[in-house]
Amino acid sequence: MPRIVSFLQMKDGTSEDYELLDRSEREYARRLPDEILNAVSALDHSIEGYPVSRLTHSLQTATRALNDGADDEMVVAALVHDVGDLLAPYNHAAVAAAILKPYVRPEVTWIVEQHGLFQSYYYVHHVGGDRNARDRHRDHPWYKSCVNFCAKWDQSSFDPNFPTLPLNAFEAAVRRVFSREAHDPRYVKHGLGADG
Repeated sequence: MPRIVSFLQMKDGTSEDYELLDRSEREYARRLPDEILNAVSALDHSIEGYPVSRLTHSLQTATRALNDGADDEMVVAALVHDVGDLLAPYNHAAVAAAILKPYVRPEVTWIVEQHGLFQSYYYVHHVGGDRNARDRHRDHPWYKSCVNFCAKWDQSSFDPNFPTLPLNAFEAAVRRVFSREAHDPRYVKHGLGADG
């Protein structure tokens, strides 16, 4: 039987309790690459209406990033950028960015977090929206990178005939990125973190 903490309310926990939980959480986090790959795979059964599944779309986006020589962080971001669609279709970009944030540089997190807004450039005017809403970020240092992410990889990845790499082609990169020592914001003093 696994060890459990002594408390029924967190306020009653001891140092030993929280050390036990920290070890347990770190052990669980070691399995994160498998969970990420499973979540991406589950995109095969999500939002319908496109000529390819969300899984194929994600694989195509990552394939295009890899073909363009993007680094591991950006390729993995391209792979997981829509994983939030599974549980949060109306804020999927924020969910995907939150998953990536402890493991990648801030630029990658920002691009994934903003890609929903930037991607809307290609369609939102057809349903009464402002396709130039992304321009409120025009002076941001990663604006052009996000424009390129969407223009070169994301918006063009709905082609059933595109030579798309399978999920296992990205497994090593997923394991490299999500096996890193994570930046855990709970233990960073205000103003001193990677975003800080």
